[in-house]
Amino acid sequence: MSKTDKEKAVNAIAAGRVGIGAAAWLAPNLSGRLFGLDPEGNPQASYLGRLFGARDVALGAGVLRSPRKRKDAWVAAGMACDVADVAAGALAGARGTLPPAAAAMVTGTAAFFAVASYWLLQS
Repeated sequence: MSKTDKEKAVNAIAAGRVGIGAAAWLAPNLSGRLFGLDPEGNPQASYLGRLFGARDVALGAGVLRSPRKRKDAWVAAGMACDVADVAAGALAGARGTLPPAAAAMVTGTAAFFAVASYWLLQS
């Protein structure tokens, strides 16, 4: 993969993070429902959704605003968060604290971003 193609892919993932994060912060209940969560049954979920949203906006913006030489550090930080999210989703699914479909959705989404980030860091 050329440096230009890698930078485009890194920036696309970062833009996705900013978009998902902004949506989670601005509309945490809607975002939660899209991921199979029950914000009405758990009113604290909107607070947690906003924490997630702020984190992803910061990680995405860090990539987008950094010079090329520093982007990999932001990608690695995002990947570390995604790996932690995979573990949290798998644990929540195994313990039954998330419905199976929601656990699969949050775990799968985080796994996609973790694998994509790893692949880009290896390129």
